Amino acid sequence: MTLYLKYRPQSLDSVVGQDPIVTTLRQAIERDQLAHAYLFCGTRGTGKTSVARILAKTLLLKGTEDAVLRTQIEQGVENGSLVDFVEIDAASNRRIDDIRELIDKIQFSPLIAKTKVYIIDEVHMLTKEAFNALLKTLEEPPSYAFFILATTELHKVPDTIQSRCQRFLFKRVKPEDLISRLRYIATEEKIEVTDEALGTIAFHASGSFRDAISLLDQLRSLPKIDVADVEQRIGKTGTTIVTTLLEAIDSGNADSISSLVREAEDTNVPLDTLTVELLGRLRIRMHADIARNANPLSHIRTIDVLLKAVQDLRFAPVPGLVLEAALLSLCSDAPINQVPVQPIQSKQPTPVATKPVTPKTEPVAAKPMPIKEVITESVVAEITKTTPAEGSISLTDIRKNWIKIVDKVTPPHVRMSLKNAIVSGIDGNTLTLSFGSAFHRDKVADTSASRAVEEVIKEITGAPLEIVCIVEKAPVAPAPTPASNVDLAEAAEDVFGSF
Repeated sequence: MTLYLKYRPQSLDSVVGQDPIVTTLRQAIERDQLAHAYLFCGTRGTGKTSVARILAKTLLLKGTEDAVLRTQIEQGVENGSLVDFVEIDAASNRRIDDIRELIDKIQFSPLIAKTKVYIIDEVHMLTKEAFNALLKTLEEPPSYAFFILATTELHKVPDTIQSRCQRFLFKRVKPEDLISRLRYIATEEKIEVTDEALGTIAFHASGSFRDAISLLDQLRSLPKIDVADVEQRIGKTGTTIVTTLLEAIDSGNADSISSLVREAEDTNVPLDTLTVELLGRLRIRMHADIARNANPLSHIRTIDVLLKAVQDLRFAPVPGLVLEAALLSLCSDAPINQVPVQPIQSKQPTPVATKPVTPKTEPVAAKPMPIKEVITESVVAEITKTTPAEGSISLTDIRKNWIKIVDKVTPPHVRMSLKNAIVSGIDGNTLTLSFGSAFHRDKVADTSASRAVEEVIKEITGAPLEIVCIVEKAPVAPAPTPASNVDLAEAAEDVFGSF
């Protein structure tokens, strides 16, 4: 038996790293206030299925006093032989026929226990039709039927399903909790491993118990596990390359950056994983600065560049070039983690007294041209074209208020897409927004989203405008349009998830 299955939690008391969820479920059990449908969501290896099995066992034992029967039920849940307990993987049972078959069996009363429990793992993989078939049963389940749904992609589960369930968010496990659990297993299994190796395993696992314990299981045959052994299995993504890259970025060492990116390519290190690990380290640095009341903005530029690189890596024909160019753009004469106290400003040269020169050598200043000569017919035409009619708003006014407009738009995903827009024109009451991709265009062009944007524009400028969204593959950003800063917290959530 693998270590992960052997040390899988068998009770709520043995669940680590999900204290709020454990406390809530324990109180519900004690007060007999268990719901008929639960939805467990979170990243892989955080304990969703383990807690689902523990909860299922509690529900199946409910009302059963006979000790022999209770033992039979517990063993049946563990080995999957209990007829009143069904656990399916929606990835391979996603069709409407699979769900209809499950629903048909629900109508029969339990045979051994007094309840029936259904665990549907990776529920987001169900088809639309299967979700619709499941919905009615979730709304009015038999009194003896309970559902526990689990997913790693909550956004793919329809709102109608979510609203019928009690939802619990499983967070990534903290590194210290991972290390504590790994040390316990190593002690029980008499595995000799250094603390540094455990730390490396925990960092590589990125908050997943399953990944961390599985890696320890791979290494258990060694007489003693150290950092070098861990790196040999996982590559250098978790330690050496990331650490050395950060040092190169801090010092602005372009040669070192290029060689490290090539080393990552040569050793088949996934560049997207490498970039995410870099972001994780930078986030830790930023939090450390906040804790000691230092200026966290010293890391913002680096984080911003790497967040953009993560997005570009997905579609780049040469991913290594994308990451290398992004990191090299951070190089400068001063270390990248230093923020200048004073912004550099251009200064006018101090006039120096000179001897008067003769009229022959003195340069003649150009006579200022009268205004009426400057304003040509073409300029007049352009002014006439862009000047709004009385009672309307000009393009300049929209651009001046654009940052305020963007920051006030909700929901967040619409605001993020709107930050990629360029205010390109206004014609009467129609405001044209240009986007570099159809993805962001469609987000803002959605009926509810566009109305939200129009309401904010009217609230801030007083002008009742209608927006039109277009795609411009190579837009030229107009200088008068203020650039809206990227919301790093929102962008980082796509990379890291919720912490």
